[in-house]
Amino acid sequence: MSPLLKRIQSDQELPAKADVVVIGGGIVGASAAFFLAERGCSVALVEKGYIGGEQSSRNWGWCRRQNRDQRELPLSGISMQAWEQFAAKIDEDVGFRRCGLFYATDNPEQLAEWEQWLDIARQFDVNTKMLTAHEAHDRIPAQGRRWLGGVYSVDDGKGEPAIAAPTIASGARKFGATIHQECAARGLDIVNGAVAGVVTEKGIIRSQTVLNAGGAWASMFCRQYGVQFPQASVRQTAIRTRPTASLGEAIYTPECSLTRRLDGSYTLAISGRATLDITPQGIRYARWFMPMFLKRLKAVQIGVGRSMFYGAEALASWTKDTTSPFERIRVLDPRPSRRTIAAIVKGVTEQFPALKGVEIADSWGAYVDCTPDAVPVISASDHVKGLYLAAGGSGHGFGIGPGIGRLAADLVANDKPCVDPTPFRLSRFFDGSKVEVGAL
Repeated sequence: MSPLLKRIQSDQELPAKADVVVIGGGIVGASAAFFLAERGCSVALVEKGYIGGEQSSRNWGWCRRQNRDQRELPLSGISMQAWEQFAAKIDEDVGFRRCGLFYATDNPEQLAEWEQWLDIARQFDVNTKMLTAHEAHDRIPAQGRRWLGGVYSVDDGKGEPAIAAPTIASGARKFGATIHQECAARGLDIVNGAVAGVVTEKGIIRSQTVLNAGGAWASMFCRQYGVQFPQASVRQTAIRTRPTASLGEAIYTPECSLTRRLDGSYTLAISGRATLDITPQGIRYARWFMPMFLKRLKAVQIGVGRSMFYGAEALASWTKDTTSPFERIRVLDPRPSRRTIAAIVKGVTEQFPALKGVEIADSWGAYVDCTPDAVPVISASDHVKGLYLAAGGSGHGFGIGPGIGRLAADLVANDKPCVDPTPFRLSRFFDGSKVEVGAL
């Protein structure tokens, strides 16, 4: 079942040409379209389903610098600034609130990792504070738990997945971008090794620059042109309650996470609980992902499902004048795991008796697209001139999405990058660089 999501109108006319065509209307694509349009580029944003329909509306909504990989921290700072500025620029609320994030644990190894991360936090001026056992119990009073300690990320916050991407896309339209939903990009028109246009199901848009922000579908689209993008998607489950009594704005414990939505409901999930489906694409890129599998296999189950034959990682071939896989599945909407739903409810209600008997409004599954090092790719393609890639949020792409979009816009527009783009280059997976698996 899909979560609640703000719906926006599409522009009726497909433009004959555009400075940039952005493929994919998630938080990254919407943000990139916004920043490109804001600087005066003509932009067409094309989305096979509807804006924000996949992972961008199915996540926790956390916007954080806390516990991020060091490579992402400069970009996370850009993201936090963008989240804070969107409302004034667009004149609409994207749901961002600096509420602080609270973490508690009774696992000494986890607590030690948080303490070690403080050294990185100081280097990047991240406002974070370790919590003593007493402070953790005071902030997150959980029944039957004896917290060893915790961490409080003071300036971090949350966005509203139900409205963020559509509102940002609407903001891009205010600066002149056009939005085209149920308009899959089937492929590229390439002349002499360079992009000359994008072939959509509704016609061709002439452009010399394309940004692939297709989320879980990004690798499949690239593969048509010999561009290898090692990508694997894991299947996760979350639930939403009816509006209920407040326990806090954003809470993490080893058994559950709770994020309070603007309407007083909660999104509930379990960190790290996911299923990795065996797929043709997964087999193709397995050796790139081996370091991550070895590090995180305890938290990930292996499964075989429809995605082996059907979806973003299946074998597929098509021509630009025939129906593509992107049209066959407008929105990736996997069934939520009943086992995970039961575990979430158990973990939440055992620790927080105030939520016993709380009504579950809905539940959903999602595919989280990952890279081998859990750091996004924001990069030009070495194989096709004019093709850029921005994908691979690896489970924490919503909060950093505006920063990914901003850096992608800088690269596409040939402006000075807001941060050093080197850590996000696609070629790092092929130039002999060691795969360093990042933080969750």
